Amino acid sequence: MTDAYRDAWISCADDAIRIRGYYFPWGAKTIPYEAIRSVERIEQGAATGQFRLWGTAKPTVWASLDPHRMRKREGLLLDVGRRIRPYITPDDPAAVIAVLNRHAVPGAAPEGTPHR
Repeated sequence: MTDAYRDAWISCADDAIRIRGYYFPWGAKTIPYEAIRSVERIEQGAATGQFRLWGTAKPTVWASLDPHRMRKREGLLLDVGRRIRPYITPDDPAAVIAVLNRHAVPGAAPEGTPHR
């Protein structure tokens, strides 16, 4: 089956989102859509991880590997019901939001502006 969305680090398949470069050194994380409790759009800036290549400055957020994060304006914070929430920066956040919306993920509706 083809992915509904795919870039260098993120792919959205029929049943789950796959985040490449999540675990050290290059391990992937697969999150079934039904495991995602909510998604929050984040406007990137110095205080919200724009210059973070990988990892975290906050103990509850883990930014997946993205060497191009500093050039991106928006990221997505996924609540998966655990203490650590994955933070991803897809090349096309609107396309990922659309896929999550099709899978009825709470908070995935495209309207509104990202939080800072």
